[in-house]
Amino acid sequence: MAFKVNIDLGYEFAVKANFDTVFSTLSDVPTSASFFPKVDKLVDLGDGVYRWEMAKIGLAQVNLQTIYASKYTANKAKGSVLWTPVAGEGNALVSGSWKIVDKKKSTHLELNIQGELTLPLPGLMKMVVGPVVESEFEKMVEQYIDNLTQNFGGEV
Repeated sequence: MAFKVNIDLGYEFAVKANFDTVFSTLSDVPTSASFFPKVDKLVDLGDGVYRWEMAKIGLAQVNLQTIYASKYTANKAKGSVLWTPVAGEGNALVSGSWKIVDKKKSTHLELNIQGELTLPLPGLMKMVVGPVVESEFEKMVEQYIDNLTQNFGGEV
């Protein structure tokens, strides 16, 4: 038995670093991932595909680990970094995008993430575990944004 938890997050903010610095960091998956909390392992599967193996989180008698792979494409002219899920890798499907806009004295960022996590637990646990998983993921993304913002010299 298993159930799915869906995640849909969106953020907008501006940083002091210039466009080239921001794009260079966000389009390089290992560099960008180094700012994301609780990444146990990032595996380069080739052809722009990376498998993320997150640290296990414990909830009472349950230990959960999120593993997924996404294919990344970056387009500097469009100021975009996109990722699409790769089926058959792990227990989640994650897609998203960075939109990076040069504002001359700052860089405006828009981050969107969609995910579907399959948890190997009885459906009855969905009401308890689902909100905890959603909250944990949201906290990690917000920490990721904070870490990036500090790296880019702060928010504008």
